[in-house]
Amino acid sequence: MKKQLIIALALFVSVFSFAQKKEIKALEKAVKSSNFAEAKTIASQLNSQLSAMDDKLKTKFYLASAQAFYANGTASGNDLDKAIENVVNAGAEGAEFKRTMENDLLTKANNFYTNKKFNKAAQIFKSMYKVNPEAQDYLYYAAVSYIGANDFDNALDVYLELDKLGYTGEQTVYVATNKETGNVDSFNSKSERDLYVKGGTHTNPADETSESKAAEITKNIALIYVNKGENDKALAAIEKAKQANPEDVNLLINEANIYFKMGDEAKFQSLLQAAAQKDPNNPELHYNIGVIYMNNKEIEKARASFDKVLSINPANADAALNLSTTYLEEGNALIEQMNSLGTSRADDLKYEELKNKKSSLFEKSAQTLLDFKNKNTNAPNSILEQLRNIYQALGETEKAKAISAELEGR
Repeated sequence: MKKQLIIALALFVSVFSFAQKKEIKALEKAVKSSNFAEAKTIASQLNSQLSAMDDKLKTKFYLASAQAFYANGTASGNDLDKAIENVVNAGAEGAEFKRTMENDLLTKANNFYTNKKFNKAAQIFKSMYKVNPEAQDYLYYAAVSYIGANDFDNALDVYLELDKLGYTGEQTVYVATNKETGNVDSFNSKSERDLYVKGGTHTNPADETSESKAAEITKNIALIYVNKGENDKALAAIEKAKQANPEDVNLLINEANIYFKMGDEAKFQSLLQAAAQKDPNNPELHYNIGVIYMNNKEIEKARASFDKVLSINPANADAALNLSTTYLEEGNALIEQMNSLGTSRADDLKYEELKNKKSSLFEKSAQTLLDFKNKNTNAPNSILEQLRNIYQALGETEKAKAISAELEGR
């Protein structure tokens, strides 16, 4: 009795296997004739029978199913996910079709990105990473695309995944010097580079390592946290980045900006000063430090900072305006003292002293703007307008009229 049962079971399995082979052939035929609707229906029906298939039959099923759901590159959403899942399960047998999918998706992603359809580009890049998980660059491109779309929540998720993976984006770059132009050219591979060197058009072959993206990723994680108001997470991300890149001035600047948004001006100022020591010729740093000193009424320190900016970049109109304004504010502060004086002889003398000092400060303010105007023939209107106002305050009517005429002639 047992023997008959075993024979009957074997016959059942054999018949069932034969039926599966027949269905898979029908699936492959539907794919070949581009009848993808029918192919997807057959694939969905066969999916419940996977556990009964042998490995060879499973591989054929996975590959044909991938082709069915991909539908010659028209798949999207759930169908694309199914196509990717199946081609990955197909293993080595699906390698060629995987390359086809990967190349096709790369073209689509690049087109979406070029046409500023960043969200669509990001989704395709994420799909490509599923197709080829070893190509972590695709995940990085997805994050960059999400940033382009201002989709910071999804960008953060991808950046955190990259950080978890330890992604750096470092690659070996094959270079050689072009004999004709003297430029250093990059090549797609070592063999391509060596071919040009052997051909005599290039010399000095070298293997270089591209710059790591680790600091950029951590910085962007921090900035997104700042944007979300999660300052503690932002500072933790920057601290991690600083440990890996202690000489990165931009990290100090970003950390300073976080403290500024948190209302901690003292920490903001100290970090900017630390950054300025690391990068002493950065005009933006010195300008921001000057603004802080100005807001804190530390006039002499503010002037030193704005002077430093102008020594690095003589065309910085904002620095010139602020430097001029420090003299105006100091002069205006004297007016309050002048108005508080009485009518005694001593008060009259004090009044004249303060008046002359105020005029001297206003003249310094005007001279700052004149110096800027003389060095920059296309000085912005804001420079001329403030200069005209100072001349009017000094009672120098003709000079004020000349500036007005210059403004009207623009």
